[in-house]
Amino acid sequence: MNLLSAKKLSHTFDYELFSDVSLDLQEAESIAIIGISGSGKSTLLNILSTLLKPNEGSVSIFGEEVSSMNKKRLSQIKRDDLGLVFQSHYLFKGFTSLENLEVAAILSNQSIDTKLLKRLKIDGTMEQKVTELSGGQQQRVSIARVLTKQPRILFVDEPTGNLDKTTANEVMDIFFEYIQKHNAGMILVTHDEELAHRCHKVYKLINKELVKVN
Repeated sequence: MNLLSAKKLSHTFDYELFSDVSLDLQEAESIAIIGISGSGKSTLLNILSTLLKPNEGSVSIFGEEVSSMNKKRLSQIKRDDLGLVFQSHYLFKGFTSLENLEVAAILSNQSIDTKLLKRLKIDGTMEQKVTELSGGQQQRVSIARVLTKQPRILFVDEPTGNLDKTTANEVMDIFFEYIQKHNAGMILVTHDEELAHRCHKVYKLINKELVKVN
C-alpha cells in the first residue's frame, strides 16, 4: 500500500530551495534523504509531514491529497497516524518523562511499552522532569512518546545527533523493527550517509533536485 505520495513539489523562501520533487513511500519501507546543510532537507520533511505547505505540487497521505482535506480530517491524521521525531523535542517541560508519555497514550488510546523504555535506557527517568534530563535522554523520551501512539508514518529529522554511536544504532534498530512490525513507513533526514544506507531507498537533495542514490 502507498502510504505517502509527493508529486512535483517546489518550495522557495528568499531563493528556490528545490523544485519538481517527487517520491512515494510504501508500507514497511524506509526512505533516507541526505544532502548538505541548507539544501532543504528539513523543509522537505516539514512539507511531507504536513507542517508546511509547498509553493507548488501536492502531497497525498493514504491516497488523500492533503490540500483537499478539511481541518478536522487533517488534525485526525496528524494525531493518529503521523509520528514526528525532530531535532527540537517538543516535550512538555513542566512534566515528568512518564507524564509526557501518558499524554501520548491517552490521546492515541494506546499503552506505554515498558520494554521500549528499557531498550531506550530511559526506564529510570520516568519520575524526573524532562528539564532535568540530558539532551540525549530528552531525545529518547521524545522517541518513546512518538512510538507510543503507534503512527503509520514516521518522519525523523537527525534523530541521533545527541546520541553516542552505540545508542544511535540501537535507536535506529528500534525504528526499523517498528516499521516492519506495524507495516509503517519512515522518512529519515540525516547527514550520516552510513545510517542513510540502512534504509530501503536513499535520495540526495543536490542542485535543487531530489536524486535517487540507491
